[in-house]
Amino acid sequence: MSGIKPKRLEEHQVYTSRVFEVYEGKILLPDGRTASNSWITHKPVIAAVPVSPEGKLLLIRQYRAAVEKMLLEIPAGVMDKGAETIEECVQRELAEEIGFQARTLIKLFEGYMVPGYCNEYMHYYLAMDLFSATLPPDADEVIEIVPTSFQDAIAMVRNGQIIDSKTALGITLAWEYLKNRS
Repeated sequence: MSGIKPKRLEEHQVYTSRVFEVYEGKILLPDGRTASNSWITHKPVIAAVPVSPEGKLLLIRQYRAAVEKMLLEIPAGVMDKGAETIEECVQRELAEEIGFQARTLIKLFEGYMVPGYCNEYMHYYLAMDLFSATLPPDADEVIEIVPTSFQDAIAMVRNGQIIDSKTALGITLAWEYLKNRS
């Protein structure tokens, strides 16, 4: 590979939602060929691994229309409330989804979720020292809080009860952080 990256020649927005836009376009490859491409631009997102004062991981169970399933997940959401910071978004999502906020937020990881076709960039946090702070959930959310131990959560990742990759990664990162801290 020459180190020359492909160049976007044209793009056309084909769909817009409150969270993302879909584009189609053409790119110029380093060898001179052109290729058609489709991609999604997505607002930044957060994911939080909340740990109760009793040491329980607070998972949520919610319906996901795209896969038509109830999934076990960690709280997560889109930075879509104006000019909020990443940490403010974490606190808002925690309050909306589990009724708590965190006195301690520890950055675990950040990165692209599916860069083959989407620029969705997720910020992962461990949320500790929780205190009550309830906000109403989003209009399309029906959430059940599922307290569990980290050992049980890791087992649920391994046995296929947790099939959301964001959640599997968040649990694994938090578990490793907490094991190495003690």
